[in-house]
Amino acid sequence: MQIDSHQHFWQYSRADYPWIGPESQLLAQDYLPVDLEPHVRGEGIGGTVAVQARQTLEESRWLLELAATHPLIQGVVGWVDLQSEQVAEQLQEFSGCQKFVGVRHVVQDEPDPRFLLGSAFVRGLSHLQHYGLTYDLLLYPEHLPAAVELAALLPEQPFVLDHIAKPRMKTGRPADFASWQSDLIALASQANVCCKVSGLVTEAAWKTWKRDEFVPYLEVVLAAFGPHRLMFGSDWPVCLLSAQYAEVALIVREFFAQLSGTQQDALWGGTAKRFYNL
Repeated sequence: MQIDSHQHFWQYSRADYPWIGPESQLLAQDYLPVDLEPHVRGEGIGGTVAVQARQTLEESRWLLELAATHPLIQGVVGWVDLQSEQVAEQLQEFSGCQKFVGVRHVVQDEPDPRFLLGSAFVRGLSHLQHYGLTYDLLLYPEHLPAAVELAALLPEQPFVLDHIAKPRMKTGRPADFASWQSDLIALASQANVCCKVSGLVTEAAWKTWKRDEFVPYLEVVLAAFGPHRLMFGSDWPVCLLSAQYAEVALIVREFFAQLSGTQQDALWGGTAKRFYNL
């Protein structure tokens, strides 16, 4: 089974999704499994990992309810308050759900580039291994050095980098690329970190990007992580701001066609199944 390791669902309201602004009104509507299924089936993808888009326990519960009634959803990466004194109790609530496979915090919205190393946050993260849970790193390039330290601090905790750390593709500045490349390679040197090939099109110029623009970034990611620590993710429906689902998949299929069949199997499902224990 091929796996889309990163997509979202929501029932839209302005209050619940304030990050959906005037420039992204396409996202200001409901996106549910029935909307995603035709796209994944068209690409031969049989399962997905639904990832949190709100930092609430309520959303984690709702995603698990969706997963219980939609076989397409193989796993849920939810949210718990990792800085809370009650984090163990929150994890205990979800630990009985087989499809609860990981946790994510929206670190990209944290102004402190070293937020990941805060004592309360690290304490909360240290509980995940007990429950067999992974952690998704959603961050910007300036957070990468802290992520490297975090992965070294918790070497038994499985981490996965979302959206290749959202490099600043639109600037075109060599210094931005070089800094992102250096820090991403440092993160990849930690054996407990995988990477999602996801989120590319929304970091490029919406609607006007060309596929060859992504090649230098994909070359870095492949060389740093190797084919067996990479997994495809669509970032649907956020990707719709810049590309259709099939276009996102095509970018990845074309570049990684250079890999062997076994390596492509890892990228398109094997790594996600192993990492998330699907």
